[in-house]
Amino acid sequence: MTPALSPSRASDFMQCPLLYRFRVIDRLPEPPSAAAARGTLVHAALERIFDLPAAERTPEATIGLLASEWARLVEEEPDLAGLVLPADEVGNDEGDGPDATEDADTSVHTQAWLDAAAAFVRTWFTLEDPTRLEPAERELYVEAEVDGLVMRGYVDRLDVAADGRLRVVDYKTGRAPSELWEGKALFQMKFYALVLWRTRGVVPTLLQLVYLRDGQVLRYAPGEQDLRATERKIQALWRAIELAAETGDWRPRPGRLCSWCHHKPICPAWGGTPPPLPEDAGQRALDPRATGRSQPADDVVD
Repeated sequence: MTPALSPSRASDFMQCPLLYRFRVIDRLPEPPSAAAARGTLVHAALERIFDLPAAERTPEATIGLLASEWARLVEEEPDLAGLVLPADEVGNDEGDGPDATEDADTSVHTQAWLDAAAAFVRTWFTLEDPTRLEPAERELYVEAEVDGLVMRGYVDRLDVAADGRLRVVDYKTGRAPSELWEGKALFQMKFYALVLWRTRGVVPTLLQLVYLRDGQVLRYAPGEQDLRATERKIQALWRAIELAAETGDWRPRPGRLCSWCHHKPICPAWGGTPPPLPEDAGQRALDPRATGRSQPADDVVD
């Protein structure tokens, strides 16, 4: 099978090789994340609103999609239901509201959950006007093989101007990064831009990250040199993954994101003990079904 890599798994390895191992080799289960589930819900509503005629794309109509989209997501992934409880099981309702579940994976009642998602929708309408947008693609799967490595992922929205210019848009339910972290945030977008360039022969004119937590938009105009550098970075990253697979060296890289990692209790950087490597660890580490795994509304680099 041809090697493959998604921006999600690339981000895992750059963040922490041991995290990559836990997800790709050990395939350790992770409980549903409230932040990720809320992001998926908001993404779904922002995608579906473009099914309506332009004049009907209002904040109220978009918010009205949330309940049915949440029901659909829970049906597809029943474990998500544990993130939302009936009001009489939550206890004290004080503190519920749009920000109640921003930073903790705690269960809240359904209305508070939908209110939190609705707050992101309202913020989006202050940043973009969907009545004036007609996306060419939504949740677009993109894939390209470059020098023997398949790169794949999902683009939230692709806008195509009449003259053929491309704008790649990604929604984030986190906060906009500081200037120090902008490069990391843009890696995913450059990854997509590279794949689009290789498949369509056109360098996207604009990469746009829409941050719904604090209502900011990060825009970047890539050039060919940018994308060639991204291509070299991805190829070097894959070689590093191959080396780790060969040597079995999946050392942790402690950092500020450790506090949110579900695997912290078994991480040696925090006094834990990882499970033994499977006998087929090297094969698993490079299995394109895992390394290239991507899905719509994948917000791992939020």
